Amino acid sequence: MGKKVAGEKKKVVLAYSGGLDTSIAIRWLQERYDLDVIAVAINVGQPPSSDDIIARAKVIGALKAEYIDVKEEFVNDYIWPSLKANAMYQNAYPLSTAIARPVIVKKLVEVAKREGAKFIAHGCTAKGNDQVRFDVGIFSLDPSIEIIAPMREWVMTREEEIEYARVNDVPIIVKKESPYSTDENLWGRSCECGILEDPWEEPPEGAWEWTTSPKNAPDEPEYVEIMFEEGIPVGYNGKKKDGVTLITELNKMAAKHGVGRIDHIEDRLVGIKSRETYECPAATLLITAHRGLEFLTIQKDVLEFKRTVEQKYSELAYNGLWFGVLRESLDRFIDETQKFVTGSVRVKLYKGSAVVVGRRSEYSLYDEGLSTYAVGDVFDHHSAVGFIYCWGLPNKTTTKVHTRKKK
Repeated sequence: MGKKVAGEKKKVVLAYSGGLDTSIAIRWLQERYDLDVIAVAINVGQPPSSDDIIARAKVIGALKAEYIDVKEEFVNDYIWPSLKANAMYQNAYPLSTAIARPVIVKKLVEVAKREGAKFIAHGCTAKGNDQVRFDVGIFSLDPSIEIIAPMREWVMTREEEIEYARVNDVPIIVKKESPYSTDENLWGRSCECGILEDPWEEPPEGAWEWTTSPKNAPDEPEYVEIMFEEGIPVGYNGKKKDGVTLITELNKMAAKHGVGRIDHIEDRLVGIKSRETYECPAATLLITAHRGLEFLTIQKDVLEFKRTVEQKYSELAYNGLWFGVLRESLDRFIDETQKFVTGSVRVKLYKGSAVVVGRRSEYSLYDEGLSTYAVGDVFDHHSAVGFIYCWGLPNKTTTKVHTRKKK
């Protein structure tokens, strides 16, 4: 750890949630590494704590503690770029947890630089993806910072952690133990463990918290019109909304209709197949609407190539490579494709489904005169014969040659 100046301890910035793991980590970092702890709680839209976690961090012994609200930055710099990319890991998961990690990492590094801290600590375990997202994100932004992961170094059961807190006078709030491990932010809620570890078992209703069961959803559909400007949703039903408000309100609207439930066997970066459930009501609704508008406003070859880019983009975000040249370069391509993705999309919410039922744009590539079979048809029907001749000529030529060889 290097030489210390007499009377001065080195500092560590701890990603602090106020939960059991990061609460005992404050004391453990002091004992194990003899560091001054700066506890940083970062708000990406998770439910508010029922107590003053910053005050509690100071009581535990943190040198400093602060709460940083990054919801607006999270939406503008992380959620909207991923939406423009229609980012869905393995075509199923809208990356709600994955894309929250880069903004948290960015803030931790900013605090570390401001406070002169040479270490950053987080509460990730050795089996998950988050450890990769934190570690790689941190040294991608500042290679000089060292990383400490208490839960990865000191594997403890929940009971052992509670006992450690008792012995060391660490004030904690022990909630009723849940069989599930969850994570929440504006873009979605993840859930794993418990009975979900058996991939044959249907997720029990208790695993879902945000969304209404489709069977209990309203019997009448609800229609919502999403307004987009250059690929970014800017409001709904004729009213402009800021990003945080838009997502918050659409989460409630879509969740009421059971929209956004995802049950997925995903491939973690560390090589493990994991069964996860997600609730992403607004994400499901907005990605569905965005894709609908793209079909109307982007030409075929660009659209097809963009789909391959979207897959790579999703993998980079999921695998912790957000702060890299490739993701940044893909963003520039995606932004170019979004210049004319402006218009409105009408989506029908009903019993767990979100279906595009209408779309319009001043940049629509849909030409009714070319598409119609009714009066007003402007398509040159005579050109079809020549087109088909040229289009099928390679196959026709190949068949002639191969048939002759067989004879």
